[in-house]
Formats: sequence, C-alpha cells, structure tokens
Amino acid sequence: MTQKNPTVNLALNLIIFLLAGIIIYLTYSISINLSGDEAKKAPKQNTQVAAEVIQVEILNGCGVSGIADRFTDFLRANGFDVVNRGNYKTFDLDNTIIIDRRGNIANAKKTAKILGAKPSSVIQQLNEDYFLDVTIIVGKDYYNLIPLK
Repeated sequence: MTQKNPTVNLALNLIIFLLAGIIIYLTYSISINLSGDEAKKAPKQNTQVAAEVIQVEILNGCGVSGIADRFTDFLRANGFDVVNRGNYKTFDLDNTIIIDRRGNIANAKKTAKILGAKPSSVIQQLNEDYFLDVTIIVGKDYYNLIPLK
C-alpha cells in the first residue's frame, strides 16, 4: 500500500468537509420549506394601494359600435394607460365586469370607482401572461356608467 502525499490528503479532507457543509445546508433548507412557516399561512391584510398609472384593456361585451373608443377617451383623460381595446368573445354581457389581472385588487376597485361601476362588478382573475393591471368588459349596462353620462 502506498502512502498519499500530505497535500492530497489535506485537499481530500477539505472537499469532504465542504460537501458535508453543503449537505447540512440543503437538509436545513428543505426542512424549513416543508415545515411551512405559520406567518406565510396567515391571511394577508388588504394593504394594497392602487397604482398611480393603471394599465387597462377595454373589451366590448355589449355589441354597441364605438363603445370601447368612448371608454378609452374617458379613461385616458383620467390618467389611465389604455394598452388594448377590442371585442369580447360575445356581445351578450348584461353587466360590466372589471377584472384584476395582477393581484392588486385596489387597481380594479379604483377603476370601478372612476367608471361609476358597482363594487360587485370587480373580480379577480390572475394571469401571469397578461402585462396589464385591469381588464374592463363593457356590458349592456354601459349607459349607467360615467363615461356616457
């Protein structure tokens, strides 16, 4: 049996020590993630604040020609950034719906207030593929909203 160089022995011992440290760290990390911190499970308080500039899309769900343009002009005059407008998949929507897309419901509530829509018209439908804050689907109740008064 041959003896190894003391430098090689030292290097191997350091590698073993380093690997043991990594294993201990990973074990600790996994145990923390699996234990589920109670603070993470507690419901969050609604401390969200509406953004200064809210990015919205407006979809025509009532079938009235030009309604999205009227809403676009109104919202832009009130500081909103209208990034898209078009038609909804159907034109038989009775009530206007305001959808929070990013997880800040305060943006959707602020939009509903500016439009004069009922608070019950605000829903949350998160979608990471959307790069906007709020979707407005204009329903057949459009004549009750502020942009057309």
